[in-house]
Amino acid sequence: MGDDGFRLREWQASDAGVLLAAYGGAGMATERPGDVATVEDAERLIAGWAEEAEADRAYTFAVVDGDDVLGQMRVTTQLRVHGIGWISYWTLAEHRGKGVGSTGLKLLAKHCFDELGLFRLETGHRIDNPGSCRVATSAGFLVEGRERQKLLYDGIRYDTETHARLATDPDPA
Repeated sequence: MGDDGFRLREWQASDAGVLLAAYGGAGMATERPGDVATVEDAERLIAGWAEEAEADRAYTFAVVDGDDVLGQMRVTTQLRVHGIGWISYWTLAEHRGKGVGSTGLKLLAKHCFDELGLFRLETGHRIDNPGSCRVATSAGFLVEGRERQKLLYDGIRYDTETHARLATDPDPA
């Protein structure tokens, strides 16, 4: 799956070092899934993502340009009975502001609609993360509302903004 030089591909065990560095990077402390402190932890996480895809629970992709990993796109399918997927994403700090997130999210949405048969995709972000908001809106996800004090990080509650895109929505420019 590719566009503008960026493409999505499954994470590989050889990406473990990049993943470990990403989860230790700026702004990623709250994004880390569980305890990823070693390359072996990252390899186990990648293997777990492959198992989730095999079981149709979630699909996790690296956003790449050539062989370089730039970010991640993930959709969980717990509400498959309703055709709903929940999306999360991140871009490595050095690649932010270059269209990686928005292009990756457009590619993931197309995959979700065309290949996974989902109808509605949802995502959300903390109100204090305008970059994530720009990614969602530029990928055609419409703002649907605010959820007050939804997330708790380091003892502080944060409001979030929810966005969604339907399979019947027009493709974003």
